[in-house]
Amino acid sequence: MKKTILVLFTCYAGLNAQAQTAKDLWNKTKDDVKNEVKEVKNEVKNEVSGGTAKPTLSNEDIIHGLREALNVGSNNSTSSASKADGYLKNARLFIPFPPEAKDMKTKLVKLGMEKKVNEFETSLNRAAEEAAKSAAPIFLDAIKNMSIGDGMAILKGADTAATKYLKDNTTTQLTQKFRPIVKDAIEKVKVTGYWNPLVTKYNKIPGVKKQNPDLEAYVTQRAIAGLFLLVADEEAKIRKDPMARVNDILKKVFGFNDSQKK
Repeated sequence: MKKTILVLFTCYAGLNAQAQTAKDLWNKTKDDVKNEVKEVKNEVKNEVSGGTAKPTLSNEDIIHGLREALNVGSNNSTSSASKADGYLKNARLFIPFPPEAKDMKTKLVKLGMEKKVNEFETSLNRAAEEAAKSAAPIFLDAIKNMSIGDGMAILKGADTAATKYLKDNTTTQLTQKFRPIVKDAIEKVKVTGYWNPLVTKYNKIPGVKKQNPDLEAYVTQRAIAGLFLLVADEEAKIRKDPMARVNDILKKVFGFNDSQKK
C-alpha cells in the first residue's frame, strides 16, 4: 500500500513539474511577445516624434517654398542684370548684333565702321539693363499668381524645374508687359541713334537685302531670356547650397527635399 502511494505521489510530482515548466514557458513566451510589441511601439513613436522618420511636407508648404525660391531668385537676378554692365560684361547675357543682320555687321566692319557697330551693341545691352530695373515687380506678380498643380513633382525635378515652370507659364505675359519698358529704355539710351546710321549706310550698298529688324522685340526677347538664365542659376544654388536658403520656408522645403534623397 505504501509502495502504491509513493508511486502515485511520484507521478503527481512529475506531472506538476511538467505543468509548471509549461506555464513558465508560456509566461516567458508572452513576455517575449510583449517586449517585442513594446519595442515596435517605441520605434514607431520615435519615428513619429521625429526620431528616425523622414519629415512630412504639405503641398501648400511646397508651393510656398517654390514661390519663395523664385522670389529670391528673381530679386537677385534683376538686381544683377540691371546694374551697369549687367548684360554688357556678362558673356552669357550679352546681346549681340541681331543674328538676322550678321551679314550687315560683317560688311559694315569691313567698311571701317567697327566702332559704330560696337557702340550700337553697347546700346542694346544698356537698354536691357535699363529695362531690367523694372522687371522685379513683373516677376513677383507672376510668381504670386501662379498655381502649381503638382508641387512635389517640381520640387523633386531638375535643378531648374521651378524656373522652367515659371518660364513656360509667364513668358507671353512678361513679353507683353516688358516690351513697353524696353521701348522706353531703347529711347532713353538712344539705340536708334546708333542703329539708323548703320542701317542707312548698309542699305545703300548695291545688291544687299534691306535690313530693318524689330529692335524692340529683339531686346525684349534677349533681356527676358537673360533674366530667366539668372533665375535658373539662383534656383540651382538654393537647391544645392543650404547657405543660400535665406529664410525658414526655404530651409524647410529644400531641407525636406535633401532628406528624401538620402
